[in-house]
Amino acid sequence: MTTGIRFDGVSVAYGGDVVLDSLDLTVEPGEVMALLGPSGSGKTTALRAVAGFVRPVSGRVFIGDRDVTDLPPHRRGVGMVVQQYALFPHMRVDANVAFGLKARRAPKDGIAARVAEALEMTGMSAYARRYPRELSGGQQQRVAIARALAVRPGVLLLDEPLSALDARLRSDMLAELARLHRDLPDVSMLYVTHDQMEALTLADRIALMDRSRLQDCGTPQDLYRRPRTEFTASFVGTANLLPVTVTGDGVRFAGAVLDVPAGTAAPGAPATLCVRPHAIGLGEGPNALRGKVTEAQWRGATHRLCVDVAGHRVTADVGEPHGTPPLGTEVTLHFAARDAVLLPAAAAGAGGGAAHG
Repeated sequence: MTTGIRFDGVSVAYGGDVVLDSLDLTVEPGEVMALLGPSGSGKTTALRAVAGFVRPVSGRVFIGDRDVTDLPPHRRGVGMVVQQYALFPHMRVDANVAFGLKARRAPKDGIAARVAEALEMTGMSAYARRYPRELSGGQQQRVAIARALAVRPGVLLLDEPLSALDARLRSDMLAELARLHRDLPDVSMLYVTHDQMEALTLADRIALMDRSRLQDCGTPQDLYRRPRTEFTASFVGTANLLPVTVTGDGVRFAGAVLDVPAGTAAPGAPATLCVRPHAIGLGEGPNALRGKVTEAQWRGATHRLCVDVAGHRVTADVGEPHGTPPLGTEVTLHFAARDAVLLPAAAAGAGGGAAHG
């Protein structure tokens, strides 16, 4: 069976409001694609269009080579995991996992084996006879994943599956989902989240959504290291976005000329300089920025310093050995040219000078 997902110009509207606008996106067979974006960006709507819970007003949805736009959910060959587990409280774990198989009229003599297989994959075999109320939140989510896997789907849809868990459980479940991805190399996963760390940790590629449209798509490394827009830079990781002017030999910021490759940008053009906080060092060095410490946060292995540089807020994550300069201290920051990305004014938009995250 060929898997994978393709959105071909898919738009969804409720009443007169377009909530997903002309989405063109392909999830390759065996790929984990994260749909990342703020609330209301259209990511859950896209997932529901694949599941068959919403009907596009235009465009087509394909799973593998099949056009499934007009098929009911149970005929699409997908498994789905949602935020709130959706387990039946009166059924034991094994009965919950078997539910989807029975609903699809799977052969009765094979259901027990499929249930056992799914529970084994999710590490829940020892809990088969328990009720959901006897399980932790993380265990309940594992059962929900087992139920989705029991039908042996070609496509697994996950709608913010970890948002109801605490930080430690989220970390553990991310590791489990990564392991499942390795164990199920033929299953395509579409993973909806607003949490950038989940997307960076799990996804092969990230589709970045905002205002009902696809804004960017690429590998986590590409989107983080070489963002193409200010929105990508600020939403995938944390970024200093500084308004600069292109010069003949770099860019000008706060009265200083910085050695940053300008590419094809014309001298005199406005642009936005993106530098990640971890790439900014404390002390003298190339591309020096001088300012006053306005905020200092201890974060265990690092200190996050917020420095006012000529009225612009610059954030730096510096190592523990440096200690924390007192507020009001004049400091010098620096960064290497290779760690900076210049965004053209057309893609930069407004809001330069802020660090997000």
